[in-house]
Amino acid sequence: MAKIFAKDTFAVVDLETTGTQREKGHHIIQFGCAIIKNMKVVKTYSFMINPHHEIPQSVVNLTGIHNEDVQGKDDFSVYAPKIIEILKGTVFVAHNVDFDLPFLNYELVQHGYEALTNKAIDTVELAKIAFPTLPSYKLSDLTAQLKIKHLNPHKADSDAYGTAVLLIKIIHKLESLPQATLNTLSSLSSSLIRDTSWLITTIADNLRKQKRPLGSNYMQVRNIILQKQNDQLDRHGENAHFPINDDEKKKLFKGKLHFRRAQVDLINHLHKFVNNPDKRAMVVEAPNGTGKTFSYLFAYAYQLYSGRKLVVATPTKVLQEQIIDHEIPQLLKVTKLDLTAEVVKSSSHYLDLDGFVQTIFQGTPNKNTLVLQMQILVWLTETKTGDLDELNLTNYNAPLFAQIQHPGDARVGSRFASVDFWNLARKRQEEADILVTNHAYLANHYMDTIWGQNPYLVIDEAHRFTENVISSRNDSLRFEALWGVLSYLRNLLYFSNNGVENQFNDNVQLNFLLKKLDSQILELIQCINDLQKDLYAQNKNAVNKTILANGTLELSFQGKGLFNKNSQFKQSLGKFQQKLEEVRELTNQVLFELYHEQEQEQVLTNTETLLSEITEQIDRLDYYSEKSYQLADILSDSQNLDQDGFILMVTNPDDPLSTNLDWLMLDAEDVLNQIYSRFDHIAFISATLTSNHNFDYAINQLALSNMSLVEYIGKSTFNIKKHLQVIAVNNMPNPDSEAYEEDIEQILINDLTNKNHVLVLMTNLEKIRTVFMAIMNSPELKDFEILAQGISGSNNRIAKRFVIAKKAIIIGADSFWEGIDFHDCGIDTVFAARLPFESPNQPEVRLRQKKLEDQGINVFEKDSLPRAVIRFRQGMGRLIRGEKDHGQYIILDPRLWSKEYGKAFLQVIPVKVKKVTKEELKELENKKK
Repeated sequence: MAKIFAKDTFAVVDLETTGTQREKGHHIIQFGCAIIKNMKVVKTYSFMINPHHEIPQSVVNLTGIHNEDVQGKDDFSVYAPKIIEILKGTVFVAHNVDFDLPFLNYELVQHGYEALTNKAIDTVELAKIAFPTLPSYKLSDLTAQLKIKHLNPHKADSDAYGTAVLLIKIIHKLESLPQATLNTLSSLSSSLIRDTSWLITTIADNLRKQKRPLGSNYMQVRNIILQKQNDQLDRHGENAHFPINDDEKKKLFKGKLHFRRAQVDLINHLHKFVNNPDKRAMVVEAPNGTGKTFSYLFAYAYQLYSGRKLVVATPTKVLQEQIIDHEIPQLLKVTKLDLTAEVVKSSSHYLDLDGFVQTIFQGTPNKNTLVLQMQILVWLTETKTGDLDELNLTNYNAPLFAQIQHPGDARVGSRFASVDFWNLARKRQEEADILVTNHAYLANHYMDTIWGQNPYLVIDEAHRFTENVISSRNDSLRFEALWGVLSYLRNLLYFSNNGVENQFNDNVQLNFLLKKLDSQILELIQCINDLQKDLYAQNKNAVNKTILANGTLELSFQGKGLFNKNSQFKQSLGKFQQKLEEVRELTNQVLFELYHEQEQEQVLTNTETLLSEITEQIDRLDYYSEKSYQLADILSDSQNLDQDGFILMVTNPDDPLSTNLDWLMLDAEDVLNQIYSRFDHIAFISATLTSNHNFDYAINQLALSNMSLVEYIGKSTFNIKKHLQVIAVNNMPNPDSEAYEEDIEQILINDLTNKNHVLVLMTNLEKIRTVFMAIMNSPELKDFEILAQGISGSNNRIAKRFVIAKKAIIIGADSFWEGIDFHDCGIDTVFAARLPFESPNQPEVRLRQKKLEDQGINVFEKDSLPRAVIRFRQGMGRLIRGEKDHGQYIILDPRLWSKEYGKAFLQVIPVKVKKVTKEELKELENKKK
């Protein structure tokens, strides 16, 4: 197949520069090039170029090229003729070609030469399309993931060689695709960067001339190629009885699993609980490395032959995948049990094939959407599940997702009905013995029939369950956004050149509806204004007021403070709901008339888009109607109104008409009891479920006090003292002082020489930015990828970058203490910059604490301190996930020693704390060098 490009020479170029802005005096300091002929790298070039300018420290850190490396070298004018000669008649290739080619051309023109006009293709776009499930498309990550060896990443010659090998792999992958997939890729590719489409089209056109039968692992539906779906469960293995004694377990484990006393004790206690008809719930604390997941799966697995299912709920998708991909296969390997398992998540995680195919024929999308469509086409030849999470995207905000995420209906009669990913997933779930879901999905779908009759339930990472149930029930009514929907709808109907009124002014019935609808929309906007004014007028009753960084006024309320007896809000809300329904119904009638016009073929070519946009606005009106009824349900129960908190988000503090409403659950007891009633023999398991060596706090938080309960605290399966070192600095300044931040910065700059993966845990997002800006260009940290919450992208993206990078630092707060998972990535050091008390300025914290205060409860002792201690333990647990992990937990907060409550934190540290000064901490690091 290499003959396709037998006549083409590819010149793969990489430049290192003093900066990214060529017009502002930034210059090339290294030119690297690798030549490809007949799909082989035949020659490489590397020129160090004197820019006659200082190389910034950030560039030195990134490239390793110092000023002395280019001093005495020739400048660009000497190399320009050589570069032109090398590139003559070649296809120009670069990883981000829209940087390298314009930069090189700018330098050429500045030195009196003509700009290059070579064909130019981009390996970033091509890599995304050819390898759609990779977690990162940075060159250094691609070469690592695809096992491409090049010695000096971020050096132009090495990067050019790595990109050249990447291009060859991309071409081979594209050549292996089914012809129908190639044909569709080719038809979509014209809007790719520069001449990138030429590569895809050339491959598609050449291979079309060959007779290539569709592989036996594929199937074609319309013009889409899919992996063949196997919806028949592969039942094999043997039923068996639970191995009661140690000898039976040792026999099962032999050669597959190390027999560990602490793990076997945990299994036995869980098994005893599951078989005790008098107990409904069990709380278990199992230290990290105990093998708790395997233990509970093993204990429950032997009970599943009566047709009952085991439901496992975890806090994150990452943990779901780990259980499905690693823990359950290990369980089946050890036990030889004939069981199957499936992930359960919402339909929006699955690709809707009907919706996706429609998007392909909707005209030219934006660049990001186009590349995503092409990625999905290739992914469809690989996936057996259609689970969009396989694409490893870090956000799902692209407009395309609104059209391609599965809505959860049965899709009967669709062309893709027989291969519909969501329907196939539901079928597998119905037949499975073990279902693995997440806390939020379980909280909102606990009555789903998918769980079966009288199912067992394990809540993994149970210390986070209540919090996740609460957050899954929180919601909002964003009045400003609804204003936007109504304004856009009016534009579609009345004001746009291609709008309904301008296109169909001779349709009497339609114009009658339009006139009536406009007055109703204006009345609805007045209703919205009334609601906003009613809410804003209660600002004096707020229990907390905060101006956010973006200028928004945040007002927190207890229910009866915002909706008191004199409030007109309920009546105004009812009027709003009625008016919203009238607007929605009239808009539907307009849409019906437009479809009738379309059937009469009296429409302009762009009416299809108009119909689609009006339909989308109706869907949005439905959404706001649903939210208003949710709010009305909450307000109708005046006895329990204070079980919920309310937050007004006023984007312009002086304007009542910029008011929006959020609501959040403060007491989850009723919801938790409803969930528990659906399941049997529920185990709550976590590495951090006790506080002060008892389960009292967890039992209260999880609303378990009325349950017949078993309690068990497991032992570690290894000597934690040999794995964990805890160091506490005792001469740090006050945590609220500037000097404290400066000391943290110096510790990070000076004390990380021998580290690879470092987690810096803070409690304030604003302080994170300060520390990040102070250390980001430090020469001492040049080998580290420095990532910061709120700066380096989504938390999901930060976690992925951290795992991929050879050396990385995360500065994070909140979920980085316990909510983000770093599996397959050993963390050397965790810095606890501050003891993790929640900020009382957070509205959900203030409202929860106010509710406890009103009940006469000591908030610090019963709520703030236990929460902080559990989070502190979770931060420490980041280090030692198993027997192979070793690390340091370094506590920088001096309150550990100076405050009485510091003892509560010291009590939960399982090893002796090494008390040091800042200077001694530095010496400890130097001794390791």
